Amino acid sequence: MESNTPMVISSGSLLKSISSPKDVRQLGVDELTLLAEEIREFLIHSVADTGGHLGPSLGVVELTIALHYVFNTPADRLIWDVGHQAYAHKLLTGRQDRFHTLRQYQGISGFPKMAESEYDAFETGHSSTSISAALGMAIAKSLANDSDKSIAVIGDGSMTAGMAFEALNHAGHLDEKLIVILNDNEMSISPNVGALSSFLSRKLTGRTMRRLKDHLVDRLGQLSNVGENILTVLKKSEESFKSFFTPGMLFEALKFDYIGPISGHDFETLIDTFETVRDTIQGPALIHVLTTKGKGYEPAERDPKSFHGIGPYEVDSGKKKVSASKNITYTEVFGDTIVQLAMANKSIAAISAAMTEGTGLTKFSENFPERFFDVGIAEQHAVTLAAGLACEGMHPVVAVYSTFFQRAYDQVIHDICIPNLPVTLALDRAGVVGADGPTHHGVFDLSFFRAIPNLLLMAPGDENELQHMLYTAINHKGPSAIRYPRGSGEEIGLSDHLQLMEIGKGKLLREGNDILLLPVGNRVHPALRAAAGLEKLGIDAAVINPRFIKPLDKELICEYAAKTGRIITIEDNVRQGGFGSAVLELLSRCGLFNIKSTLLAHPDRFIEHGPQKTLWRNSSINSVSITEAAIRLMKL
Repeated sequence: MESNTPMVISSGSLLKSISSPKDVRQLGVDELTLLAEEIREFLIHSVADTGGHLGPSLGVVELTIALHYVFNTPADRLIWDVGHQAYAHKLLTGRQDRFHTLRQYQGISGFPKMAESEYDAFETGHSSTSISAALGMAIAKSLANDSDKSIAVIGDGSMTAGMAFEALNHAGHLDEKLIVILNDNEMSISPNVGALSSFLSRKLTGRTMRRLKDHLVDRLGQLSNVGENILTVLKKSEESFKSFFTPGMLFEALKFDYIGPISGHDFETLIDTFETVRDTIQGPALIHVLTTKGKGYEPAERDPKSFHGIGPYEVDSGKKKVSASKNITYTEVFGDTIVQLAMANKSIAAISAAMTEGTGLTKFSENFPERFFDVGIAEQHAVTLAAGLACEGMHPVVAVYSTFFQRAYDQVIHDICIPNLPVTLALDRAGVVGADGPTHHGVFDLSFFRAIPNLLLMAPGDENELQHMLYTAINHKGPSAIRYPRGSGEEIGLSDHLQLMEIGKGKLLREGNDILLLPVGNRVHPALRAAAGLEKLGIDAAVINPRFIKPLDKELICEYAAKTGRIITIEDNVRQGGFGSAVLELLSRCGLFNIKSTLLAHPDRFIEHGPQKTLWRNSSINSVSITEAAIRLMKL
């Protein structure tokens, strides 16, 4: 590791002089404080233009600097969990000049990305994966006789997921050299207890005390049973004393050396603790660090939830810049409708996985707190909890982003669909979502859900249809799923009365004799616009809104496929195994083997971040692309 001898900084911005962590390691500790101030100022102004996860990143500025100061990154692997707290990390690892492109189309990612930098050791868009990944790296390093460290920085929210504890359990069993930093910005610890805990941790885990302890353990271990008995008493005394004043008992039980809680904004404490762990601890260690979300920016400290992930905002006030669209969103329609339904139906419960606001369940949680359950980042538990509720006569609605339902696929199959239980899955953010990129796009759900028996699968063509689908799902006697996109609806207005939809029946939106357009979900209105344009070109296009992906409306679809002889399917989902594939399978079952077809969907690659309209255009599923595809198909 490089020497920490301070280097002379010329006049100008200290941050601008940092091109890599090597430059950070040349600074004096007093200069690190100035660097932290400059990083915060940079982030506050930059994210005001791009939007992003400001609060989490402001909270870990000192922590980030200290980690790169003490550890020899990138040889020492640093894994961020969840990756949206890695903005300061990006600034220190050579991406200052590109930071203005954060989350912008063809710009840098809002999460760690291995292809973007050698300092991004792992890609963490979904939470709770860091300890498993870091343990795997530690094992590989051990097998290769590599002494470099593996460090996982995990937020307290990510610690609510079972996967994190599975990894902790395994790491303790293997006794590998693994360092876990628990970034705790939520736990309420009174100042007195926190200060005492920090004092005890420093005394019990400092260099001198640890060396003395190790020496004492070795000497007592060489004695007879008397020595072993003394050692047992001392060990129990130390552990009980620490556990009484700190939250470390659980981690010590998992065979981790527990250090903390310590302040995540005190450079001397952070550096001393990290150096001690780096140099003296041979097995797995967990450092509990207390940070303040939104640190250094008063609006973010005052309202950390809003600044967890925020669009562009005014720096002086912290107020969000007004969006061009004021249409009601699909999420809002879902949230309002479930409250309306729950007022009349006491069997309805709602479950969130740490996304109460994001999934529109805030009103439900306020109106029906006894029927609302936020399980934390634990999608598997959320689904099976719903199954248990359904077994006792309730109808739970599990509202989770489409991308996060991937984490609970087995539970959907095994615990809900095999026993055919009345559970509704609300798949928010289906399709491309924009700036969060490939880890958050919900472009696989049609493919993986349509393969499951017993599952009713729906996609509304507009916001009004969403409320009727939710009403239909609640009254369905088996499992159901509704997928709907991020963002505003089509501004068509909402019906005053909810209506039951006939299961498996689509809706003919436009008659036509030349070609059939079969759009699903948020592609319905682009297809209608394309049909209007085709009419001007002399092409008579029929448009059917299937509404149900499973079961499909066999009679309606096959009738118009046979009538026109040409069919185009359009979906905001991957092509492989998606809606278009389901339609082709249906045509085959109907004996319609000579239908000319085009399947418009996302290609067989991961879709990068960018505006939804740009990504729809790139994948040829917007109105212009539908029109062009119809013209080509008419020529065949």
